[in-house]
Amino acid sequence: MAWICLVVAGVLEVAWAYSMKKSDGFTLLVPSAITIVLMIASFALLSVSMKTLPLGTAYSVWTGIGAAGAFIVGIAFLGEAATPMRILAAGFILMGIVLMKLASSP
Repeated sequence: MAWICLVVAGVLEVAWAYSMKKSDGFTLLVPSAITIVLMIASFALLSVSMKTLPLGTAYSVWTGIGAAGAFIVGIAFLGEAATPMRILAAGFILMGIVLMKLASSP
C-alpha cells in the first residue's frame, strides 16, 4: 500500500507542477488553487508512504517521479525541447527510481 501511495503522490507532484506553470506565477486564481490542493494531497500521500518506506527511498522516488513526469508533460503539453541530452538525463532519473525500488525490496 505504501508504494501505491508513493506513486500516486508522485503523479500528483507532476500535476501540481503543471498547474503551477499554468498559474502564471500564482497570478491566476483557479490554477493557483488547484496547485495548492494538489500539493497538499501529494505531501499527505508522501507522508503516508513514509510510515513504512525508508525516508531516502520514499523521497527519492517521489522527486524522481515528479522530475521525470514534469519533463514528459513539458514536452507533450508545453512544447519544451526533447534534446538527446535531456532524454538521457530523464532516463537516468527513471533508472534511479527503479534501483531505489529494487534496493528497498526485502
